[in-house]
Amino acid sequence: MSLSPLAPTRNLRAFRLRPLPGLCLANSRAPRSYSEDHKPPEPETKPSKQPSGGSDDSQPSPGLLARRLEEATEDALFTGGRAGRRAIEDAGFSDELKQRLLDKVADATFRDEHSTSLREAGLLGNIPEAAGQGTREMAAAQPWTGQETTSDAVLRMLDDAHKPLRPGLRGKATIPSPLDAPVDMRLKRKPAVSAGTKVANAREAASVYADMATKEKKNGLSDKEREEMRKELRDRFAPAARAMPNTISGLAALANERIEDAIARGQFKNIPRGKGIERDTRADNPFIDTTEYIMNKMIQRQDIVPPWIEKQQELVQTAKRFRARLRNDWLRHASRMIASRGGSLDEQMRRAEEYARAEEVHNPRRRDTDQVSVPVNVTDDAVMVAMRQEALPESPATVPGPNLDATTEEQISLTNPFRDSEWEAAERSYMELAVNDLNARTRSYNLMAPDLAKKPYFSLDRELKACFADVAPLIANDIKERARRPAKSFVGNTGPSSGSLLDKFIMEGKSSKVYESKSPHYGFKQFWQDLWQRSP
Repeated sequence: MSLSPLAPTRNLRAFRLRPLPGLCLANSRAPRSYSEDHKPPEPETKPSKQPSGGSDDSQPSPGLLARRLEEATEDALFTGGRAGRRAIEDAGFSDELKQRLLDKVADATFRDEHSTSLREAGLLGNIPEAAGQGTREMAAAQPWTGQETTSDAVLRMLDDAHKPLRPGLRGKATIPSPLDAPVDMRLKRKPAVSAGTKVANAREAASVYADMATKEKKNGLSDKEREEMRKELRDRFAPAARAMPNTISGLAALANERIEDAIARGQFKNIPRGKGIERDTRADNPFIDTTEYIMNKMIQRQDIVPPWIEKQQELVQTAKRFRARLRNDWLRHASRMIASRGGSLDEQMRRAEEYARAEEVHNPRRRDTDQVSVPVNVTDDAVMVAMRQEALPESPATVPGPNLDATTEEQISLTNPFRDSEWEAAERSYMELAVNDLNARTRSYNLMAPDLAKKPYFSLDRELKACFADVAPLIANDIKERARRPAKSFVGNTGPSSGSLLDKFIMEGKSSKVYESKSPHYGFKQFWQDLWQRSP
């Protein structure tokens, strides 16, 4: 059952108005104790019984009701705040009791504010002395407030940045203790060897030399082998033969010396070497998704092509064939039209060059639209807006036709780029059909391809402008090649021409003729009959 902060105060006031201890004395013979300020006067007829041998200064212990009232007052001070303190002051407590209660409140407040420091010092809590460092840190840690601190967040991110090792690969953690004895790295003198130890070692060394003669007789060693064994024993039992360095630099020098000796003996010449490890720099790239990288490697190893790559190759090949045919047809037609105006070869080439310069001024070559990667579903993109502006059809009045009468240099220098509206009208049906097919293939490709690999749609006017800009510099050279090409004779031999000059002299212009007949084939039987047939 929960009580309000003022509940103990109300109980105190009720007890003050109704002196319950006086009523309880009639039913109980046990002595009662009261506070100093509100102690009732002792009755004259019934003096209080003092225990024998007790002093007058000793005070009796507080009763159960007094202790309960003190606890209620403390609760009012701890939980009631200012209202609880004011209620206690109004209740009429003594100054000593008030000071004792306020000291308890101050002590509790101090313990609450400095609980962490008190726990670390061991002044607060019931942490045993045998508890480890981790247990002490956990007990002294700040309690959870509902929000993650900056230090905890940084530690969590550092732990999540690296994948932990498997339990089988983890090593045992060794925490150095400051109580361990320090390691003395100074050189120490060898312990003194007793005389008996020296004699025993001398006997073992002498036995080697003593048994050498018997071994030589049994094994039958030669003089050279005997000398090598003596040298080995001499080096083995030399005073400094078994001396080992006691420092890190000395060990490194000894290791380098042995490695150099092994290299000089040729022990590192025929070491089997395996295939080099191929490392991909993208494997450790933090900006590439691991799943995407592994999937791409699997596709490359198995030579698998995604469906949108096949669609892309098909689209590129179709567009390449259409553009090649468009440029070839326009180059042939423009060369014939410019050459048909007459004049010498130099005049025709000069006229073609003038048209090429005019084409460069009015219709410069632009970037290939296949290299532009834009989202095709967005119609307000800046690149697509510029392409649509370029693709706006011009009015028929502004499209110049071929000026057949313009043959002088003054007219050519001021003319517009070479165009032929009749040729465009004749070829428009084919070109529109081809562009629609390309757009259908592009739409199918964009549905499969990712956003970065999508391609813009084709426009007939844009393709024609690109064709005119690419073909204009080639017209002069094409006219020159056509003029130097040998003319074909339309009247002459319609049959097959002879193979070589020798055939002309041998055959004398005669050619073999083959006649087809439905008679039976002439075989060996017919040959045999003709051979033995009697002449008439």
